[in-house]
Amino acid sequence: MNEQILKDKNIIITGARRGIGRVILELFARNGANIWACVRTEDEDFLSEMNQLADECHVWIKPIYFDLADEESVKKGIQEIIKEKKPIDVLVNNAGVSYGGLATMTPLKVLKDTFQINYFAQIQIIQMVLRVMMRQKSGAIVNMSSIGGIETAPGYLAYGSSKAALIHATKTISHEVGQYGIRVNAIAPGLTETDMGNYKSEEEIQKVLERSSLHRKADPIEIANCALFLASDKSSFITGQVLIADGGRICV
Repeated sequence: MNEQILKDKNIIITGARRGIGRVILELFARNGANIWACVRTEDEDFLSEMNQLADECHVWIKPIYFDLADEESVKKGIQEIIKEKKPIDVLVNNAGVSYGGLATMTPLKVLKDTFQINYFAQIQIIQMVLRVMMRQKSGAIVNMSSIGGIETAPGYLAYGSSKAALIHATKTISHEVGQYGIRVNAIAPGLTETDMGNYKSEEEIQKVLERSSLHRKADPIEIANCALFLASDKSSFITGQVLIADGGRICV
């Protein structure tokens, strides 16, 4: 096995059941990390798969269940982790939802629901985890934003605004907690081969690919590798940054 750059680190990963989050979980485990795998609902198949992966990688993986749409549920889930009184070395805020719709056709409830999951819940988790990291005087936070939080386009008010807010929070919080030895960064993926990207029409997808340098979607492992770098000591002098992984999108 290659160098395990996360060996013995304890890491929280949200949205760990599928998509980019699942690939991050598997990559981190194979790099020696112990993981609290945060998902919304209990699932025997998921638990079995996690036990098998943990045995293969000689780490522990513990599913934690909470719903990002429910503030009290998030609080209980993170408290469960904190009560274990283990160091929390890394938080990967990966979970999120997508929504496409013109500004004039986006109900305020949809906007609020999108922000609750993509922004407010993320901040709630960060605030709780930071109390541990600040006592430790160490830690790294990786927020999963999106190129949609940087570029603007018709139809992405809810999603793009929530991801832009997360980028702003990343930079702001990084300034506040650097004195404690804590790094806070974000990743802004472009189109990636996951179920989450299916809200775009095929026509929209082709337009994006035509104006990108690589003319393809990302494989989830390519985004997971970005998270691996930012979570590890390989990026020890990097904070307050947004790592754009979009295949070279060309703005026109």
